[in-house]
Amino acid sequence: MDKDLLGKNTQVGNQEDHLRITWQVFAQEVKEVCCVAGPMVVVNSSTFFLQTIALMMVGHLGKLAQSSTGVAISLCAVTGFSVMFGMASALETLCGQAYGAKQYKKLGVQIQTGIFCLYLCCLPVCLLWLNLEKLLNFLGQDPLIAHEAGKFTVCLIPALFGYASLQALVRYYLMQSLVTPLVLSSSFTICFHIALCWALVFKSGMGRFGGALAIGTSYWLNVILLGSYMKFSNSCEKTRVLISKELFQGIKEFFRFAIPSAIMACLQWWSYELTTVLAGLFRPNPELETSILAVCVSMNITIYSIPESIGSAASTRVSNALGAGKPQEARVSALCSRLLATCEALIVSSIVFASQNVLGRVFSNEPDVIAYVTDIAPLLVMSVFLDSLQGTITGIARGSGWQHIGAYVNFGAYYVVGIPLAAILGFWACMRGKGLWLGITTGTFCQVVVLLLIISCTDWVKEAKQARERTLQRTLAEEEENILI
Repeated sequence: MDKDLLGKNTQVGNQEDHLRITWQVFAQEVKEVCCVAGPMVVVNSSTFFLQTIALMMVGHLGKLAQSSTGVAISLCAVTGFSVMFGMASALETLCGQAYGAKQYKKLGVQIQTGIFCLYLCCLPVCLLWLNLEKLLNFLGQDPLIAHEAGKFTVCLIPALFGYASLQALVRYYLMQSLVTPLVLSSSFTICFHIALCWALVFKSGMGRFGGALAIGTSYWLNVILLGSYMKFSNSCEKTRVLISKELFQGIKEFFRFAIPSAIMACLQWWSYELTTVLAGLFRPNPELETSILAVCVSMNITIYSIPESIGSAASTRVSNALGAGKPQEARVSALCSRLLATCEALIVSSIVFASQNVLGRVFSNEPDVIAYVTDIAPLLVMSVFLDSLQGTITGIARGSGWQHIGAYVNFGAYYVVGIPLAAILGFWACMRGKGLWLGITTGTFCQVVVLLLIISCTDWVKEAKQARERTLQRTLAEEEENILI
């Protein structure tokens, strides 16, 4: 039976390889990608703005509340949320290819496995967060800020488990192109979060800790809404499974993709945080340099929800096609996604360039900050363009199961090229903040070029065969194990 299925898989791949790409096929694929990417902009933006809204409201409680909360949220993002996001990306490979292979029950089991494994990984993160105050004191942070940030971080622990569950459920719907439930739940959650955060921060007497409670509550509300839809909706009937011991069978495979996925995501995320830290070493005005780098990072993160959404759509379409044994369809999806990303990059970067004289006023009223932002705007335009491309290319890599390759590429691009060059330009060449940002942008350029070369040299027939063989072999092995039991 195993040989028959694998033989059939090879035949499908070869047949698909001879299909011609027509304008009708291309236009249809562009439509499919846009139908997923458009709604995902709302989903990704709402998830990001939950923490931002809390920080904005807490900022009105005073400088100590704002600084300690900002430090806590930033460190929690680096040590916890980024790790959960990266590990959950493994489900884009596993679930997307399973859905393409019509292994619907397997998709449901993989989601359960993913949530269980993410919970396991939350435990050491919680241990770190419980001792964050000691860590900050060891790093030389102001004791009062360290104390308040430590208490805020402890209050964020429930949010970590909610975020982990949410990321897994988002992949469950995304890999089936069921984006409507995601949009509805995210839209409701963000509206609820604004009202709840305002009430807890300003009216309940909880102050800044109300912001942490609001973040956790909103994440769990989104989880409950999506879980309820999964439980009762007919559209989820094919992939809905009861919790069983089968979820333990896929733990090894999940971590095989999750660990490089987390490394790939975190290496890039951490590089921007490290650049901001380096800006604080400039003298005699570290506050100005840090503020400028913070503006650049905030701008990129805000805009990044668009290419990340195109990348999510690309991951869905590519993984589904590979799982179904359709290499030509996967190649067309990758091509359409890259073209859409290029168009989006040109449009957004042009808007940023046209707004360079007013960008500074959006973030600050200080004349020196406004002037510095205007001066660094051309570099910001370049980084926005490159980030738009890499967000989509990374999605293609996740859908294809190349997380391990992406991890090596990101390490080389950012930690061999980007950050050392940033330090040289910033300190040795005396370019200061501009040098730091130019260095990290060069790292992004290297990442984009290498990943584009990898995609252009990809044998999609081979990738489809491997994806289908992996999915079918895993299913047959589990069936044989169940028969023996």
